[in-house]
Amino acid sequence: MTSHQQSEGRTVAEVMTRDVVTASARTPFKELARIMDERRISALPVLDSSGHVLGVVSEADLLLKQADRRRTLGMRAALLDPDEAARLSGEVAEELMSAPAITIGPEASVAAAARAMIRRRVKRLPVVDEDGTLLGIVSRADLLTVFLRDDAALAEEIGSALVRALGPEAVGGLTLDIDGGVVTVGGRLPDSSLIPQVGRTVSGVDGVVDVSFALTPATDGG
Repeated sequence: MTSHQQSEGRTVAEVMTRDVVTASARTPFKELARIMDERRISALPVLDSSGHVLGVVSEADLLLKQADRRRTLGMRAALLDPDEAARLSGEVAEELMSAPAITIGPEASVAAAARAMIRRRVKRLPVVDEDGTLLGIVSRADLLTVFLRDDAALAEEIGSALVRALGPEAVGGLTLDIDGGVVTVGGRLPDSSLIPQVGRTVSGVDGVVDVSFALTPATDGG
């Protein structure tokens, strides 16, 4: 299943945004806030002079200052978490950002990017090459584009995936009924033990919402 997902699934490079709004390490607080407001974005990768990602500064990082005015008025910084205390006193991007940045490579699958976002509780991932140079950025919205393909295109990809996974003879008697990304596999399989593999193969195709079966039992004559 893993090798199938890598070969069939869309990669981050196919869905990422390549024109990325970024900040430098010395971009001041107010400029960061202005960029986010004008470009309607909630986070900026922070780059060094060579284009390597140093970290990410988000609206949440900037809002720490505002929240702290009410929460810790009169509290000594020494009583705070050291990392939070440093960001509360920060004035430029490198002092405010979350670092190291959580990044992903361009050849990673869309599914891997989604898992990383959920696990690390982030809304976007800078996409970097092996040297850490920024190539693009992928957001939750970008990942959802795999569900926007029409059913005809999805059927073609599922059919190809099944042939590669099980062979043309095994899947030649199958039918696919797709409605809004929900796939119903009908027809016949020569061996019912193949059903789990068919299910895994179909569900591994990006854009499939759900899979169900309506198979006709195989007869003695095949």
